[in-house]
Amino acid sequence: MTGFLGTGKSSSIQHLLRFKPKHERWAVLVNEFGAVGIDATMYQNKFAEEGGVFVREVPGGCMCCASGLPMQIALNVLLKLSNPHRLLIEPSGLGHPIEVVSLLLSKYYKNVLDIQKILTVIDPKHFLKAPYFKHPTFQQQLTVADTWVFNKMDTISNKQWDAINKKIEINDWGAVNRIHVKHGRIKPEVLSGKTQFKVTNKVQVRQTDSVEANQLPAQPIIPEDSGCIKESRFDEGFHGTSWRYKKNRVFNKLHLFEWIKGIKALRIKGVFMTNEGVWGVNVMNSEIEYIRFKDCSESKLEIISENVSLGWDQELAGCLVTTL
Repeated sequence: MTGFLGTGKSSSIQHLLRFKPKHERWAVLVNEFGAVGIDATMYQNKFAEEGGVFVREVPGGCMCCASGLPMQIALNVLLKLSNPHRLLIEPSGLGHPIEVVSLLLSKYYKNVLDIQKILTVIDPKHFLKAPYFKHPTFQQQLTVADTWVFNKMDTISNKQWDAINKKIEINDWGAVNRIHVKHGRIKPEVLSGKTQFKVTNKVQVRQTDSVEANQLPAQPIIPEDSGCIKESRFDEGFHGTSWRYKKNRVFNKLHLFEWIKGIKALRIKGVFMTNEGVWGVNVMNSEIEYIRFKDCSESKLEIISENVSLGWDQELAGCLVTTL
């Protein structure tokens, strides 16, 4: 299930997980643009392995890079752990889906995986904005799909939808299967059926040895003196800025969320220890979702933006209230 940043991939998968038959095991492999994994934490907040849902993540850019090795390691661990009936894969919104599919269709997984439909989740407003529509990754996501899922249909007017259909006609995409949903409410039957996508230039796949197949690289330990690690990356025309704070660093919830609301960014995700418990935040195009968490191992924040503010570090630290 691919799609650009903020189209609703995670919401769609979370909706699908609610239809999982009780006797089945389902697995989710999620990839994030930023260096810290937040989406997996959000999945695990709602679904547990005891209930037959297993989640692993590949943070730090496109999961298919470096000959697919990061993805291979995570995928092998997940398959061995869960032996799933169904595997749902969510590449980063800035990831390269054709390379991911090439890896899944390689000889190494030929007798392991049965590749079904490839879905591309689309925010219809992206279709009408040149910076998104013309982005090479967005174009690749459109090309690879068996089905386009136009999500957030409640956010556009009839006039905008007419403009989208005209654009589809001009680009000769009329034959692509399309469905229209709100809030990521995809029906499970849309997933079934062999993909029609054919890979012409397959990625060279290196088989992982027994150590690599059972051990994912650990994230750096947060130093005691600062209690925080910051990581930055730039790719596909966007900056990814991430922070990790030790669990004993507590944020003022009101100040923190007021600060986040004022940030100009394409995407913001975070999970925090606050003076009012553990809370998550999910921001896209000024739409803000607040999520109550049971617990978290550390506070994490990721901002994906076209520009970076030099004041973010100090402003974020200023939202801290205490150390437990």
